[in-house]
Amino acid sequence: MMTFNIGPLSIQASHVFLLTSLLIATAVGHWVGRRDQVRIGGLLVDMLVVGLVAARIAFVASWFDLYSAAPLSMIDIRDGGFSVLPGIGAALGYGGYRAYRHQPLRNPLVAGVLAGAFAWFMSGAPALLGMKDQKTVPDVAMMTLEGKPVVLSELAPGRPLVVNLWATWCPPCRREMPVLAAAQQRDTGVTFVFANQREDAAPVLKYLNGETLALDNVLLDQAGEASRAVGSAGLPTTLFYDARGTLVDAHIGPLSAASLEAKLVKLRGNDIASR
Repeated sequence: MMTFNIGPLSIQASHVFLLTSLLIATAVGHWVGRRDQVRIGGLLVDMLVVGLVAARIAFVASWFDLYSAAPLSMIDIRDGGFSVLPGIGAALGYGGYRAYRHQPLRNPLVAGVLAGAFAWFMSGAPALLGMKDQKTVPDVAMMTLEGKPVVLSELAPGRPLVVNLWATWCPPCRREMPVLAAAQQRDTGVTFVFANQREDAAPVLKYLNGETLALDNVLLDQAGEASRAVGSAGLPTTLFYDARGTLVDAHIGPLSAASLEAKLVKLRGNDIASR
């Protein structure tokens, strides 16, 4: 399950795992430091913030040419653009510096970080983020805008596939659509599918015509079967499948040009490696 709902909110499971791991790290650090009355909760939060900022800066620097076309997009972290290793390095470096300056923090911090890391890996979050369960393109029946039935898994045999789950009433979906449309026109080696969720043809055609978007492979999933099949309750959701039909990456929320290109690079690399 990639997401679940709490009322109107769509929550990603990986975020819950991260929060749980942070709470476990805080509890263990507090227990280890109880004799000296040392608490590390605030430091762990500071490390998380430092890590996220560093990861974002590193990602933006890597794709600066794409971000420079829309500078404000650099601070829009909803595109999921983070470089993991620089973020981890910055967080640990900051924590180590604080522990070096304040010796009583050392043992509680080391214990807390190790406990949190163990909880994170045992939660299954790395497997979820890395798509280690080898999910494949679901056999979901849809319709074209002309009413012709199609099966999602049969659309691009032997080719990388990007499936975007979206709706016309979804502002983030509308915001990312020009980015996906440009990628479809540019990257002809990848099949892009735009699977509209729970709407009929009329609002979809009205939106496409009003925005003058020329998209291929716009499909109607009026029962929302694709969302259920991949376990995502949030829109937009974009799924990246290699030429064998195996899920290699996924993103919930709007994509920027940079974050989309980063995932396409990963998709192309995975496709080459599988040959």
